[in-house]
Amino acid sequence: MQTLIRQPKSDVAERPFMIIWETTHACDLACRHCRAEAIAEHDPLTLKFEEAKRLLEQVESFGKPRPIFIFTGGDPFKRDDLFELLAYGKQLGLIMAVSPSGTPLLTEANLRRIKDNGGKAMSLSLDGSTAERHDDFRRVPGSFEWTTNGWRIAREIGLKLQLNTTVTRYNLTDLPNIFRLVTEYGAMTWSLFFLVPVGRGKAEDEISPAEYEAVMHFLYDCSKYVSAKTTEGHHYKRVILQRAILEEKGLPWQDYFQLDPMYYELRAALDQIVAEKQLVAREQIFRTPMHINAGNGFVFISRRGEVFPSGFMPLSAGNVREKSLVEIYQDTPLFRVLRDPSQLEGRCGLCEFAGVCGGSRSRAYAVTHDPLAEEPFCTYEPGSFPFQEELAAYLS
Repeated sequence: MQTLIRQPKSDVAERPFMIIWETTHACDLACRHCRAEAIAEHDPLTLKFEEAKRLLEQVESFGKPRPIFIFTGGDPFKRDDLFELLAYGKQLGLIMAVSPSGTPLLTEANLRRIKDNGGKAMSLSLDGSTAERHDDFRRVPGSFEWTTNGWRIAREIGLKLQLNTTVTRYNLTDLPNIFRLVTEYGAMTWSLFFLVPVGRGKAEDEISPAEYEAVMHFLYDCSKYVSAKTTEGHHYKRVILQRAILEEKGLPWQDYFQLDPMYYELRAALDQIVAEKQLVAREQIFRTPMHINAGNGFVFISRRGEVFPSGFMPLSAGNVREKSLVEIYQDTPLFRVLRDPSQLEGRCGLCEFAGVCGGSRSRAYAVTHDPLAEEPFCTYEPGSFPFQEELAAYLS
């Protein structure tokens, strides 16, 4: 039996699987959805070089297996000391990645310096399959060209690359064409980010809950050809389990879901691309998603050192200038309660998938101001999946 939902190798109550640090507020883009509401200038209260080194030391003190540490922003290339910090992290033995913006700073020289100083991977964001679509979303002409060129260079020099796409009403029907680019350029993973209305992200830019479900089924179809996952779309893990069980039984899976017409539009476009490119589907999905969630295997540190369960959940549990990241992550009430699925409310609290999904705690907080509220963009009714015995075998 394939492991459909991967679990971190260590106890997430003791150490996170992934740590993201917002290195700076500065960025030369003005993206529609920006969580950080980034601007071109630096925040003077940002962690200084020596403070950032102490943060890296705190990450190292979690012990092995090391958390994955990601330098994000804003644009981390706007920090003059980025490469020195990477080198220090390498000296400490950290596993590091960088998430730069699609700007003129995304050069071959800078990407090689990431690799030379210990960066193992990077992520880039592509939100449209053409310059017109992507640049409109990023609000800066040329971003598409800088991004795709950086994507090509990263692959050439041997940096592992994750491609991120934020799903909004602006690019919903363009997702198959972005999939086409993923198959042509190649990427370690294609991650669909489901919008959380924070920062410049607006509720009116969201797709509907029914369209969420449609996109997740579309992504499952894509995962037979490329490695795919979601960010802030945790109920994709439910879809994977449901689809896998129905496929194992040889049942017509579409009979078990009432899918929005958008699914069939996306699927038709996908089928056309598959036929044109003569892609061959695998029997199983390429790479199963990791079960981590806000505060539960995941932690975000702001540019000022504030520790949040997620970059999309602005609830501070402390500051690394005043207290160790290890202590904040392991012991604060906010993080403890987010790691306890029995505390979930509404449909999430009743759901048999709560132990591997839990819904987006960030979206729950953004919509209701309660981080334990039910996932507001999930359409599933707990207990309605007919094959509970087979499901239990995967959940045990």
